[in-house]
Amino acid sequence: MGHMLNNTIQDVLVRRARMQGKNACWLPGTDHASIATEAKVVAKLRADGIEKASLTRDEFLAHAWEWKEKHGGIILEQLKKLGASCDWERTKFTMDESMYESVINVFVDLYNKGLIYRGVRMVNWDPKALTALSDEEVIYKEVKSKLYYIRYKVEGSDDEWVTIATTRPETILGDTAVCYHPEDERFKHLKGKRVLVPLLKRSIPMIADEYVDREFGTGCLKITPAHDINDNTIGIKHNLESIDIFNDNGTLSEKAQLYVGLDRFVVREKIVDDLTNHGHMLKIEDYVNNVGFSERTDEVIEPKLSVQWFLKMEEMAKPALEVVMNDTVKFHPEKFKNTYRHWMENVRDWCISRQLWWGQRIPAYYLPTGEVVVAATKEEALEKARNISGNANLNAADLRQDEDVLDTWFSSWLWPISVFDGIRNPGNPDIKYYYPTNDLVTAPEILFFWVARMIMAGLEYQKEVPFKNVYLTGIVRDKLGRKMSKSLGNSPDPLALIEKFGADGVRVGMLLTSPAGNDLPFDESLCEQGRNFSNKIWNALRLVKGWTVDETLPQPVYASTAAQWFDSRFNNALAQIEENFDKYRLSEALMAAYKLVWDDFCSWYLEMVKPAYQQPIDRLTLDTTIGFFGKLMQVLHPFMPFITEEIWHMIADRKSDDTIMLSAMPVPAESDADVIAAFEHASAAVIGIRNVRKDKSLPFKDQIELMVRGENPGRQFDDVVAKLGNISGITYVEDKPSTAAGFMVKSTEYYIPLGDTIDLEAEREKLLTELKYMQGFLDSVEKKLSNERFISNAKPEIIENERQKQADAISKIELLKASIEGIS
Repeated sequence: MGHMLNNTIQDVLVRRARMQGKNACWLPGTDHASIATEAKVVAKLRADGIEKASLTRDEFLAHAWEWKEKHGGIILEQLKKLGASCDWERTKFTMDESMYESVINVFVDLYNKGLIYRGVRMVNWDPKALTALSDEEVIYKEVKSKLYYIRYKVEGSDDEWVTIATTRPETILGDTAVCYHPEDERFKHLKGKRVLVPLLKRSIPMIADEYVDREFGTGCLKITPAHDINDNTIGIKHNLESIDIFNDNGTLSEKAQLYVGLDRFVVREKIVDDLTNHGHMLKIEDYVNNVGFSERTDEVIEPKLSVQWFLKMEEMAKPALEVVMNDTVKFHPEKFKNTYRHWMENVRDWCISRQLWWGQRIPAYYLPTGEVVVAATKEEALEKARNISGNANLNAADLRQDEDVLDTWFSSWLWPISVFDGIRNPGNPDIKYYYPTNDLVTAPEILFFWVARMIMAGLEYQKEVPFKNVYLTGIVRDKLGRKMSKSLGNSPDPLALIEKFGADGVRVGMLLTSPAGNDLPFDESLCEQGRNFSNKIWNALRLVKGWTVDETLPQPVYASTAAQWFDSRFNNALAQIEENFDKYRLSEALMAAYKLVWDDFCSWYLEMVKPAYQQPIDRLTLDTTIGFFGKLMQVLHPFMPFITEEIWHMIADRKSDDTIMLSAMPVPAESDADVIAAFEHASAAVIGIRNVRKDKSLPFKDQIELMVRGENPGRQFDDVVAKLGNISGITYVEDKPSTAAGFMVKSTEYYIPLGDTIDLEAEREKLLTELKYMQGFLDSVEKKLSNERFISNAKPEIIENERQKQADAISKIELLKASIEGIS
């Protein structure tokens, strides 16, 4: 559903740009999703009785490509059904040869610039995917845990113990120190002493460091340098040993000495029992803490010391932060600038290596001596190796290529450049024409993963930002406010929605309640609303197509007046829509178009101009109506491509290739505000007439008279009012007529003579009841307005609203009194 929302927004933007005469390019593609895809392939192979370890790299990659060919194009086919108007011939995949080479060339370049390095660092390790993850690929969840208070015996003492508190008792097997704050009086006497690791009885030092929080737990902290980022920092500072007690799959290694081969969470249960039985467990408390999970496998990540490749980020981040803060790249909504700034000001080096086979293999080659050379090809690497070693007899077999692949994002961050082959062939016609792009539509959760990194890559390799606007969508949530996900099973099948409601209906349904940056509370009723809108448009088409023309008929005044109004209303609405697009308020733009079609065109204009039952229409009115219909379809086309294309060909004689996609989007012209205001007054009068007919049981088939008292701002629409109200004649009077039902539109009084059609006494009683109610209502409003406390504290707009209520009530009371007087 998130992809559907994202791609609908992209399609709206690109269709509109195309209709504005721009050479708009929307280039589709997919990334290879190394972690997720490899996990799927490994699972399929295991189901077939094949273990990855039994395959060569090339054999495994053959299976991965087979998987990609079967599953990789599914989402692109879904996008076609949604109506995504991509340049499908340009479709790219991050493992395509050109894309692959671009990634390798960038790695080599950044390595030669000293920005890529290899080192032992603490990384986030996914024991299920068996690979390192970047900080951004770790999702922290609040988990109900336990806090274990464990006693360590002071070495050389019979009865002195030191107690620490930990949520991970299994890691005590890797402890190499216990630490306290140097100013904590409780532990100063332990300076220089040692304690024994429980169960192992290994002697480790007591050390002092200001990092320790004296208020947490007992004030003493166990130090496990191999399995905690902060402990690792302390370990380096105090020259502590680092003992890695975990295997890559999360089981305990031989270095742990106990529980070897058991899973870390099984060990947690066993070691708690053993610590309790040996008198080391002081107490256990319930505790809520944040635990990191792998974004891809949902496995609890394990901090782990590992040899990895890293990209230095600090210097690249500075210009990428500046271009966002000075609005060279604009965020929509702007609130995400603060999130971006926080990330970029606290950026860490990017761990770019992954312990996988599916992906771009790191172009690093190791000599027999252990030295490393980095080159785009093995031939280039061999030449470098010979120069470095001074051994001209080295051959390709002597070089061993790094087994790891690059993080998927390391290919995605080049996307705006590499899709136009700007890395391999800088300055080619495509990259010169299309770079920088205009709009990026994406989700806030990959603001740093992807958006920031694309900006960095763009500035590094094109000396220019990759896009000018970033539209950040919200999260699609269910009725309970939960994020829609496959794991929760709360996400409908997008193709089933399209089958049920039509692609246009689904697109409209999603966009109506999806303002930029705000979550979308999705409900199928939204798609039903979209489908109903499509039906409304079809019904309007059937009405217009059902009219017959009499070429001899002149255009009625009411039709001419209606056309004058709708032309102004259309241009007024179009200006609003343009403004909303300029501010990336797509939901508001759609709502304005929706109301223009449903309310103004269907509910009012067509009613105003349609001929009487089984009567013909004049040519000018029909042509004008079809012209309006066509313009409305153009305005709606970016949102509803299928129905608008169909109607575009049905309302006029057009060639099959005369597509609405390439027609010129209407441009707002001057609108007549006076005409629009006059119609608002006249339409309110029509509604008043219909209410009187309903209230007094006056059949619509019977013509009635209308009397108007006072100035009428909507007088130019009298012919329209007469048609829509089935009025035999409109008379302007000085005095209030007797035995008439009345209503007011602002200060204009409208009366419909009742004659002998109703029971006057019953009508009088009804009006007296209504008068009593209105007088009570007026009293309550005036009481509120006379309250000084209310006047002092209420917002100006609230006070103004109450005063308007007062004025309306007074007018209504005067009218009711006049009506009662007329009956008397």
